[in-house]
Amino acid sequence: MKRALLILLCFAAPLAIVAQDLDRTYQPNEPEIGIFERLDQQVPLDIELINEIGQRVTLEQLVDKPTVIALVYYRCPGICSPFMESMAEVVSRSDMTIGKEYQILSISFDPREGPELARTNRNNYHHLINKEIDPNGWQFFVADSANIKRVTEAVGFKYKRTGFDFLHTSAMIFITHDGKITRYLHGTYFLPIDIKMAVIETAEGKSGPSLSRVLSYCYTFDPAGQQYVLNITKVSGTLILFFALVILLFLVLKPKKRTN
Repeated sequence: MKRALLILLCFAAPLAIVAQDLDRTYQPNEPEIGIFERLDQQVPLDIELINEIGQRVTLEQLVDKPTVIALVYYRCPGICSPFMESMAEVVSRSDMTIGKEYQILSISFDPREGPELARTNRNNYHHLINKEIDPNGWQFFVADSANIKRVTEAVGFKYKRTGFDFLHTSAMIFITHDGKITRYLHGTYFLPIDIKMAVIETAEGKSGPSLSRVLSYCYTFDPAGQQYVLNITKVSGTLILFFALVILLFLVLKPKKRTN
């Protein structure tokens, strides 16, 4: 038993170093960037948005079916365009009827953007859909700072302003007709089957972790480079811990040789 404890202490040193490295990656004085899932939490339905013709509407007036919240900003030079292009492609390929079985609300988190930009983006992305749809099935909105803060905090969307732009990630966030968050689909590429399953489960009020949770643990989104990169610290730390436990169990459970 003493031997096992000694071996465990030997492995504790590199694990402590890994833990220190993980701590260094978190800077409490800087805002976090990413999407932190709030499954089963409620999005306040009194959040007020402004549509492409300047009308103020609340989520309560809009959300009457499984709804995708897509947080973007319309002047985004990075991932927002491929993100919304992918959504347009999925709408085109899906056998589900947008506007009837589900809807998408694109919401700008840049308070400087106005209804005219929402209208321009609505026209642009609707034209990418290669079938007829209910034009109200995918709507585009802007909002003031207070309401932007409420919706981003409610869904766990954290971003950072840098100059005139923002560092941020992207995800399709599914909510029920009464505002409960049920699913996150991360990234900028989606399959029709992923959307269909998320819509069906949202209609039933079921929630579940994203299928990409394991991958998102191993990969970190680099907003500056607009791509996912392997998180060496997390992966190496996990591997060290795994092999340490395997060796420890082997030594503890290994049968002792009997002495004559």
